[in-house]
Amino acid sequence: MAGDTLTSSAYIKHHLTNLTYGKLPDGTWGFAHTAEQAKEMGFWAIHVDTMFWSIGLGILFLFLFMKAAKTATAGIPAGLQNFAEWIVEFIDSSVRGSFTAKNDLVAPLALTIFIWIFLMNAMDLVPVDLIPWLTAKGAEMFFGADPHHVYMKVVPTTDPNATFGMAIGVFLLVLYYSIKMKGIGGFVGELTLQPFSSKNPVVKTIFIPINFLLEFVSLIAKPISLALRLFGNMYAGEMIFILIAIMYSAGVVLGLFGGVLQLGWAIFHILIITLQAFIFMTLTIVYLDMAHHEH
Repeated sequence: MAGDTLTSSAYIKHHLTNLTYGKLPDGTWGFAHTAEQAKEMGFWAIHVDTMFWSIGLGILFLFLFMKAAKTATAGIPAGLQNFAEWIVEFIDSSVRGSFTAKNDLVAPLALTIFIWIFLMNAMDLVPVDLIPWLTAKGAEMFFGADPHHVYMKVVPTTDPNATFGMAIGVFLLVLYYSIKMKGIGGFVGELTLQPFSSKNPVVKTIFIPINFLLEFVSLIAKPISLALRLFGNMYAGEMIFILIAIMYSAGVVLGLFGGVLQLGWAIFHILIITLQAFIFMTLTIVYLDMAHHEH
């Protein structure tokens, strides 16, 4: 699509627009044909591509690890079993190093977060034009759609809806275990009786709103930082791939240079997609550990 009649700005905008389903201006429900139309659909619109790829990759994760578990042998592991055991040991070491309480949910949750986010991030290594081009050609062939109005973002973590969805899920677990382990009184006490405290009842009362403001901001910052860190890094990485792809339509010399840049960025990006999955997992473990302990 880099060589189509789209301008560079239109090409970038096309690749950064989700396949959106929602309520159209005429009151009917359907797919948005422009980025502006997708924006007008509002809160209840669904990013179909984000849902498809995130759920599909989640199913792939479950399938691979279920297959590894069913075919596991007591002998020397090989192939998929060896990979699965290595990942499980790595996650187990990370949980043991960061989580000091006892909760059988944390290790499976950490494993799910790491592999799922890694798989979603890894979609960034697929050539930026390949799947959108196949989708557009398929829509044109079978439905007569204008290929320039068919969108397909294949990296779910470049959509803030996906990253905030995961972060909010972690945040709800933090709230649940904070209240479960400390009680409502203990949780409220952590939000209102620190970091400033005093034995004088009057001064202590004055400190309560100040403490609550500071602790509430710190509490809310956890899911926001989780979501924005992952989204920001993956969005920037995808943008660089798109900018490199534009070079292919600028002549042979720039096309060859772009190929070298794309290879170098893809190799470096392997570190980024792994690191971002690891950071999200580690912070989840740390936040849950904090929820299990009183100050």
